[in-house]
Amino acid sequence: MEKIDNLDRQILSIIMHNARIPSKDVAAECGVSRAAIHQRIQRMIDMNVIVGSGYHINPKALGYKTCTYIGIRLEKGSLYKNVVPELEKIPEVVECHFTTGPYTMLCKLYAKDNEHLMDLVNGKIQEIKGVAATETLISLEQSMNREIPI
Repeated sequence: MEKIDNLDRQILSIIMHNARIPSKDVAAECGVSRAAIHQRIQRMIDMNVIVGSGYHINPKALGYKTCTYIGIRLEKGSLYKNVVPELEKIPEVVECHFTTGPYTMLCKLYAKDNEHLMDLVNGKIQEIKGVAATETLISLEQSMNREIPI
């Protein structure tokens, strides 16, 4: 894999804080042409340094007031590949990780309230074939959310 250089790092630092910043402004701050910025960004996309694009949605603004992490224990770890497609059918589940430690999986989901959360956990997640147990951890406050250092 090609490495990124200091100019790439500078570009990443700028665009990760404001993905909508015009290329001309990034170019001016970096002291290079707009074409160079476009080429660098495209190269980093091709290298999978930059993945995805879009807007961040505030779940609370849409009525999802409860952020929850669910530790899931499976009957067998090998069931992971069967359970993930079932979790993907639940739109409130926004992340899922295959983990080490006390849980086979750790998922992040959003619920509108405690009743909705109970329905998601008891009525959907625990009903998935292969799920042996769950543990619910409610986030009281998100203290930080950031990208990996560049």
